[in-house]
Formats: sequence, C-alpha cells, structure tokens
Amino acid sequence: QVQLVESGGGLVQAGGSLRLSCAASGRTFSTYAMGWFRQAPGKERDLVARIMWSDAATAYSDSVKGRFTISRDNAKNTVYLQMNSLKPEDTAVYYCALDLRGSSRYSYTDRARYDYWGRGTQVTVSS
Repeated sequence: QVQLVESGGGLVQAGGSLRLSCAASGRTFSTYAMGWFRQAPGKERDLVARIMWSDAATAYSDSVKGRFTISRDNAKNTVYLQMNSLKPEDTAVYYCALDLRGSSRYSYTDRARYDYWGRGTQVTVSS
C-alpha cells in the first residue's frame, strides 16, 4: 500500500505563488511516475503535471506550461508543484497521484493510469 499526503494549498491573490508538496509513504520503491491533477467545481479532474521517477522527465498541461514546475526529491519520496503567476482559473482542489507500473493501457493524462491518490488540497486564487 501507498499513502500520499498533500500540503501547501491556501488562498493567494492573482499573480502570486504557492508550492504544493506530496509526501509518499509505504511501498513506493517501484514508482514509475507521479502527477498532480486538479478539479474545479463542476469540472473533470485533469492532469496538470507529471514527473517520471527515474529521470525526472516532466510533462505539463498547456494551461500551466511556463507557470508551474513539478519536481521530485527521491530521497524524501516527495513531489512538489511550484505554482507561479497564479490566475483565478487555477482555483481547484489539487490531487497528488502515483503511477506504480507505467502501464501503456492508458495515457499518462488518464486518471485510470494512477494507482494511488491523495485526499487533495484546496488552492484558491482571488482576483
């Protein structure tokens, strides 16, 4: 089993920054990748960013490219999401997710590919 705990959410003004953290514990030794998703009220849960555990290769949604940065600390089993130039449309619950096997059955943007999820942390950006 794997446990994921997010932290770092909060209320920030437009143009501000926040840094989210996700600490993983349990059977994480074979992690393939980790991702950050977000879900706004009435909307789908969509991938924001993903990072490969082996070589730190990253991928971002177009909506956050150039503003958000995902990184990881293997020794701490922690993944981060640095969010800069925040906009009101970034307001959502942000979820950390872990892809254990890297199955090719699903795209890396598909929620079904991820085996474990955190409970989420609220990010609110005021205009």
